[in-house]
Amino acid sequence: MSQITAFGTYVPEKVIDNHYFESFMDTNDEWIISRTGIKTRRFSKDGEYTSDLAVKAVENLVEQSGTDISDVDYIIVCTTSPDQPMPNAASRVQYKLGIKNAGCNDVYAACAGFIYGLQIAHGFVNSGVYKKVLVIGAETLSKITDFEDRTSCILFGDAAGAALIEPSEEEHFIAFNSGTNGDLGHDLYLSHKKNSINGVGINPHGKIVQNGRSVFKWAVGNIPIKIRELIAKAGLTLDDIDYIVPHSANLRIIEAIAKDLNYPMDRVPESVTEFGNTSSASIPLAIAKSERNGGIKKGDKLLLIGFGGGLTFAGTIVIW
Repeated sequence: MSQITAFGTYVPEKVIDNHYFESFMDTNDEWIISRTGIKTRRFSKDGEYTSDLAVKAVENLVEQSGTDISDVDYIIVCTTSPDQPMPNAASRVQYKLGIKNAGCNDVYAACAGFIYGLQIAHGFVNSGVYKKVLVIGAETLSKITDFEDRTSCILFGDAAGAALIEPSEEEHFIAFNSGTNGDLGHDLYLSHKKNSINGVGINPHGKIVQNGRSVFKWAVGNIPIKIRELIAKAGLTLDDIDYIVPHSANLRIIEAIAKDLNYPMDRVPESVTEFGNTSSASIPLAIAKSERNGGIKKGDKLLLIGFGGGLTFAGTIVIW
């Protein structure tokens, strides 16, 4: 059995409001807010990379919990924007934190990454293979954003969140689910080499490309179904869930999911309005924001669900 024993987040100092984009493209604050809900986001500095943000999130975890991380024996970094493809981001985090004896692996599942990381960590700890696993969602999406794409460049921000998974006497992870629609992979991609996905031509320019209309339709049409399935799998009802925390891709997607479920928006924490779409870091940021505002507290049942590039999703119900 396993549980999250410590938690931390980090966002870069540089605040980017919507007026920033008005200087080089046809857009404005009202247009961006009406379509996405985003008011600000954070961008990393030159020379500040994903592993740097990940380390800051872990340092915040240590500061808040007082836990010793020197004996962490596995590190998982969930990211779409590593410092470089090799060595992996987890190895950079291991080095920078000075953790001597840890296996390291990256999870490359975009906005579902952090939940996939929790699933893997739970399996490791439950099986006894590892005893202390760091799961980090970290992104510097500003470094791979196409600032000539009016519809997508306004969305993304940089941030990191970290959770420590350890053995427990009672199971805190109640249920998991996951799935993928790989046939829609060409609707959200980051390509450096190949010029097609599923036979559809793509631009291999190393920047994020998104068919926002298609991804929106897929999310609002599928995620409420997957949430209901996860709750049923756990033997619970919607009323048993204290908070639903979806990936903060777009406030309008979150509102549509809550409406479909007939679930109150004040119990659906988000991070997108303040920090933009931070991919694998968005769920940790939403949890931290809710905690600061007197929402999520210890012992609450949370349903966490990430969804995005793949197109893939992953969910869990966890006792916080």
